[in-house]
Amino acid sequence: MKKAVSLFSVALVFLFTLLFIGISQQSAKGSTGYAGVDACKGCHEAYYDNYARSVHSKKAIPGSPANRQACESCHGEGAAHVEKGGGRGTGIFAFSKKDTAKEKAAKCLACHEETKTLAFWNSGKHKAEDVSCDDCHSIHSGGAKFVKAGRSEVCLPCHKDIRAMVRKQSHHPILEGKVGCADCHEAHGELSDKLIKADSINELCYKCHAEKRGPYMNEHPPVEENCLNCHNPHGSNHDRLLTDRVPVLCEQCHEDGGHMGGAPFTKFATNAPGITTSSVFMVGRSCLNCHPSIHGSNGLQTANGCSFRQ
Repeated sequence: MKKAVSLFSVALVFLFTLLFIGISQQSAKGSTGYAGVDACKGCHEAYYDNYARSVHSKKAIPGSPANRQACESCHGEGAAHVEKGGGRGTGIFAFSKKDTAKEKAAKCLACHEETKTLAFWNSGKHKAEDVSCDDCHSIHSGGAKFVKAGRSEVCLPCHKDIRAMVRKQSHHPILEGKVGCADCHEAHGELSDKLIKADSINELCYKCHAEKRGPYMNEHPPVEENCLNCHNPHGSNHDRLLTDRVPVLCEQCHEDGGHMGGAPFTKFATNAPGITTSSVFMVGRSCLNCHPSIHGSNGLQTANGCSFRQ
């Protein structure tokens, strides 16, 4: 009996020793596990309030952070962060600059990977350029869809060439807020060129400019081919977003049209008898004065005494 008690005592001491060692090692490594949303709220009340107003806090949505670990669903287990007294990036994933775009995007894609708009993210230009979700979105301070800035302001800091274009005298009302980059482009990836939300440039333009679609009896070939043959969609210093002024733009194709194409417009360049002081092409004249239906026409039209097919 005494021998059995002695063996039991030895076993008990051995177990306590192992437990003590485990606790010591755990203490050395720091606490692990979830701290709980109340711990997060205690230090980060402003961030928590923004989270509480967002869709991420709605328990009615299956799989939302509110149905899992709330803040720690994205930032990771926070017990070590609390034990070490907090601090950005201390014992927690803070979406900081030292974290790679792939690591940060992985946190978001854990829930959003099946989202329809992200179907082509992996083959998109933004991922190839190491753009991460938090470069454009912030659940703590973002507006609609958690975007950090307005409809286009979030894009223009990176796309400086486009920012210069939209400030030209003729431009789509992007700065005025009536049109946004996302109306034409899918930032999360598309199979089309320039990430446009259509199968072709023309189909994209026709979504707003349906009157230019036709079909026409007499079509203008460059219009049928690509609107960008004549227009710059982001902005231009020429009227109607044209890539060049009329008639210079027209003469790029119609230089042998019989209207002094390619010749300098001086007082000698006139086909009106008796007029020698100024050119009929120089004073208030333009191809569009006689050919207004530049996108296409369905029949004959008469202007300035001339009958011609539009």
